[in-house]
Amino acid sequence: MANFEFLEALGQIARDQNIDEGELLMALANALLAAYKRRPDSAEDAEVEINPETGEIKVWGLELDLEGNVVREWDATPDDFGRIAAQTAKQVLMQLIRDIQRRQMYEEFANREGDIVSGTVQQNDNRYTLLDLGRVEALLPQAEQIAFERYEHGARIKVYIVEVRKTNKGPQIVVSRTHPALVAKLFEIEVPEIANGIVDIRAIAREPGHRTKIAVASNDTMVDPVGACVGARGSRVRNITNELRSERIDVVPFSDDPVEFIQSALQPARVREVRLDEAEGVATVIVHDQQLSLAIGKEGQNARLAARLTGWRIDIRSENEDTEDEVTEEVWTDGDVVVEEVTASADGVSVEDVVARDAEGHEAEVLVVSDESDGAESDGGDQ
Repeated sequence: MANFEFLEALGQIARDQNIDEGELLMALANALLAAYKRRPDSAEDAEVEINPETGEIKVWGLELDLEGNVVREWDATPDDFGRIAAQTAKQVLMQLIRDIQRRQMYEEFANREGDIVSGTVQQNDNRYTLLDLGRVEALLPQAEQIAFERYEHGARIKVYIVEVRKTNKGPQIVVSRTHPALVAKLFEIEVPEIANGIVDIRAIAREPGHRTKIAVASNDTMVDPVGACVGARGSRVRNITNELRSERIDVVPFSDDPVEFIQSALQPARVREVRLDEAEGVATVIVHDQQLSLAIGKEGQNARLAARLTGWRIDIRSENEDTEDEVTEEVWTDGDVVVEEVTASADGVSVEDVVARDAEGHEAEVLVVSDESDGAESDGGDQ
């Protein structure tokens, strides 16, 4: 018997929930078959057919041979199957819709790994922050949070999708505020020249919440890549800094020439000379005495990020070419960075030892040179 009302209702549900109507009919047919098989008088082999034009539901009994081929079929629809169908539809339809929606959401967000999304803070605990992304929630684990950031309920933040996991309750989306690619994606949003491929991001090094260095290059000789990223009066990079809660961002020009690239990477310090040992992958950088603290950066941050950005192990030394009895002493090291202070025993110069800590909390001695004749002193931080 035709059931146009049933078919119309099913079609409306499919449209409202953005579900393929054919897929919904197939899922319902499978559920109806399971309900039929629970009857004591059911055929051993059967299938349920829902006519997509009329909504008529039929159960076909099947007789199979030893090889599984159908040799006979007959109409095995019970007299009361309309009532069974209605009860089954009520019981399973919403569950089917939820299952289909979960799968659709997983497929949608699985394709968005590596993308940036905006979310609203729902709740916090000591394990993670829960974000509402609209159709689904996302987890921002403690390990992916910037240490000093506080996420107030209702606040809207941008995050980077690290992973989409498939679970029985739907997709579990893991996001990050610390991933270096978050900065790259923010630049894509703010800088049209990056979005349309005129400017490329070639390298990025980040210490989340503190400082990021990003190297850019232009595919158009008429476009300045650094200027495009910084924007008029710094407007574009300022928007990114504000999103990252005042994280400092250095935009530098990329170069295929490692000497030029290392010089740019150590900005704002001015580099006097770069000597490369390609066999060892070490770049010895000579800076003017008064530029040493700027090249190193606070707790070695500027030098450390420059090393990560360029891929070279950087050995920073100050110059003191006119003094006698030069002594070179390594005073700070952190993986790819070695800082050496070149001092002399000339009169009027004294050396004081101070203690600094790198980003991982390791203690390291940094020599501070002061000229007692004019009271000038470098504190090892940014100038």
